[in-house]
Amino acid sequence: MTKYNINLNSNKEAAYRSMVNHKLMNELKGKIVTILQKKKKYKDKEYSAKQLAEDLGTNTRYVSAVVSVCFGMNYTSLVNKYRIENAKALLKDKRYRNLKMEEVSDMVGFSNRQSFYAAFYKFTGVTPRQYKLSE
Repeated sequence: MTKYNINLNSNKEAAYRSMVNHKLMNELKGKIVTILQKKKKYKDKEYSAKQLAEDLGTNTRYVSAVVSVCFGMNYTSLVNKYRIENAKALLKDKRYRNLKMEEVSDMVGFSNRQSFYAAFYKFTGVTPRQYKLSE
């Protein structure tokens, strides 16, 4: 399968796993959760992995390694996961029932409706409208 540069051996140990020692990884994981979830930086459309690394006093390679190992996804997916959890809460909250999907999308940090719908479907298996109408 070299024609398409496809590597069928996916059991290879990723190099980033050995970049960060276990203690530092756990420390960074806690700080990442604090910054993204508790300080709600996931809502900031402009907040990047680079900015997160600067806030943590480290570099983007470490951030990428920690997110991949500890959360099992990349930075963008982690941020979108927090956004979708927030969106799900808004969609089920009766106080926000009259909001348009674009408004919900904007409130949780997505730049456009298409990204919101794609991420929502990826994490839930249904569209935001389907989710809102269920229950």
